[in-house]
Amino acid sequence: MSVFNASRLLGKTVLVTGASAGIGAATAILFAKGGSNVILCARRVDALKTVAEACAAAHKQSGLTEGGKFVSLPLDVSDKKQVASFLDNVPAELRSIDVLVNNAGFVLGVERIGDISEADMEAMFTVNVFGLINVTQLLIKDFKARKTGHIINIGSIAGREPYAGGAIYCATKHAVRSFTGSLMREVVDTPIRVTEIQPGMVETEFSIVRFRGDKSAADKVYQGIQPLVAEDIAEEIVWAAARPPHVNIAEVFVLPTNQATATLSYRAPQ
Repeated sequence: MSVFNASRLLGKTVLVTGASAGIGAATAILFAKGGSNVILCARRVDALKTVAEACAAAHKQSGLTEGGKFVSLPLDVSDKKQVASFLDNVPAELRSIDVLVNNAGFVLGVERIGDISEADMEAMFTVNVFGLINVTQLLIKDFKARKTGHIINIGSIAGREPYAGGAIYCATKHAVRSFTGSLMREVVDTPIRVTEIQPGMVETEFSIVRFRGDKSAADKVYQGIQPLVAEDIAEEIVWAAARPPHVNIAEVFVLPTNQATATLSYRAPQ
């Protein structure tokens, strides 16, 4: 069944962090197409406005009357003060959030242990781990009080298996996986759902950021293989959110067809 044949997303309010590009942007647009209201958050406000416009266009094209409210708000999840005051900036009619998509995250470098800069370590942990936790803590009390809510954390294959050259990123995603598992166990006596989406190779800005803007190095990551794209992961996120209230998709581990592990892929001869 297509998620758009169900009524479970209609009029729901979804908060997406890291919504200015990649998986976050694709997810916001797909929720909009499904009849949801979307709060788009990221550091790049100009880019957010473009995504919000795409959300409005997708909603209009769907022909749905429910939802259709889209707001772009600046949010650096690494800034504790910004997170703590964030809900004050959300329009009153959208403060009853139904779905949180913790998507903000990134990787820097391929340096090996002993050569990793302290700044890179702190940046990745602050965004990927502390940012995700702080945003979750911001909303979880309201979810419990309202006896509803769905938290969808974007993990990674890096949270399932470590690999050389990714020690810090892998550590952050292992932390996300453990945090998500603990959260699911803590809310088992509530209607709150908790999901982790664990993508393998996805072609977005991810590798460009990892290689510090070196697009040629980033392109080599996907050479000879058809990677996933942001829309593929967005479909998994929205599908998980659209399940019946008694169904919790705990984990979704999704790979390109020609990827088996973090380091084992089949690449067609060039």
